Amino acid sequence: MSQKTPPSTIAVNKKARHLYELSEFLEAGIALTGPEVKSIRAGKVNFIDSYVEFKRGEAWLLSLHVAPYANAGYAPQEPDRPRRLLLHAREIAKLAGLVAQKGLTVVPVRVYLKRGKVKLEIALGRGKKLHDHRDTLKRRAEERDLARELA
Repeated sequence: MSQKTPPSTIAVNKKARHLYELSEFLEAGIALTGPEVKSIRAGKVNFIDSYVEFKRGEAWLLSLHVAPYANAGYAPQEPDRPRRLLLHAREIAKLAGLVAQKGLTVVPVRVYLKRGKVKLEIALGRGKKLHDHRDTLKRRAEERDLARELA
């Protein structure tokens, strides 16, 4: 029998939870080259301003920075190239419809390994307003104070 191992998280987009109210999480594969996979396994990935765009029935991950792998050899590597996401057509159609209709954004939340494959967790996000940020910070401070009192 094979043992089920939990997915190991490589990188988390902390900024996404700060800037967006996230809902509807999905797992997607990413079309990568060999050196990119090795670089991601080493944790050399950065989510700065990355998002998902839909073109001609395909989902594309834009602005995800994967640092060039040092031992890649002669193959040129572009760190910020658009990468195709591997999703079912009905998932792409559903997300594209929600983004076009309601003004939502699809953002990457985390990169992880699952059974040796690099996977990306994406989520539907609605931008937070300034007062939402303040409410979140206030709630966190209250929870922290309560935890200090109980400890």
